[in-house]
Amino acid sequence: MNFNQTHKVELHLHLDCSLSYEVVKEINPNITKDQYNNDFIGTNCSCLKDYIKCADNAVEIMQTKKELELVTIDLFKQLKKDNVIYAEIRFAPLLHINKGLMSKQVVKIISDVTKKESKKTGIEAGLILCTLRHFNSDESMETINLVNDFKGTNVVGFDLAADEAGYPLKNHIEAFKFANINNISCTAHAGEALGSESVNETLEKLMPKRIGHGVRSIEDPNLIKRLKKENIHLELCLTSNIVTEVYDNYCKHPIDELYKNDLSISVSSDGRTISNTNLNKEYSLLSKYFKWDEKHFINCNMNAIKASFASSEVKNKLINILNR
Repeated sequence: MNFNQTHKVELHLHLDCSLSYEVVKEINPNITKDQYNNDFIGTNCSCLKDYIKCADNAVEIMQTKKELELVTIDLFKQLKKDNVIYAEIRFAPLLHINKGLMSKQVVKIISDVTKKESKKTGIEAGLILCTLRHFNSDESMETINLVNDFKGTNVVGFDLAADEAGYPLKNHIEAFKFANINNISCTAHAGEALGSESVNETLEKLMPKRIGHGVRSIEDPNLIKRLKKENIHLELCLTSNIVTEVYDNYCKHPIDELYKNDLSISVSSDGRTISNTNLNKEYSLLSKYFKWDEKHFINCNMNAIKASFASSEVKNKLINILNR
């Protein structure tokens, strides 16, 4: 099947993991295609830790207003090719302050260019600000305060990302508590490098509405029941889990089993560059390995819209597009 014309919704998308060769070349004219393949694409990764390291090279060239604008515009071009109608783009503002920008300036720059590109392309978009596992509690609080400062704009949520296995949750509990008190929508990475216990702990201590990845939930039938009962949405990223070797091959991935368990799930690329993928590829892989058809993708995209952090007005607009 050709999925180029299929309307798509993407909830789990890292800006710093999605730089095309063209935009990297524009920022650094000296880079060759071989260097780009070696430094920015993570298909030779052996684990989540290696995968995350690949993003460091991208972050290095995302430190000025011009660079941040270029990579955001570049991502919208990619989304347009995938026929995405809604995307939630996530990034960690505190990673982009190495050349003098303040974290608030970083958010403002990306927010402004996102508005322009959204209007230009017709793609509805929200921004999710990330704290990272290795951040201390002050850095987490700074990030959630940025989300609060930008309330009412296209900044729509808060996330905890990075090395799940290497760092505990304790530095981030206060930030998520602040988010829940202040009605800030939250998601959190869990159940990827660690097993189902990671998802349970994250739900208990952080209380997010969604889980980034969460594929290892399949290991615990009681957790599956809990996810269904509490309507916790899983942001699934098929190829990403193969690249980081959570699973050996596509056939072993539990996405189809999670779908058949009637959970709220959606399909995302995670890091388009690091995983060397896009949504058209992801849909084709799901069709090839699990015989997914239009019904599966419509259901997943409906789930995504309902679980998105968009306004009711935007949700209704997107649902109408999918229904057509």
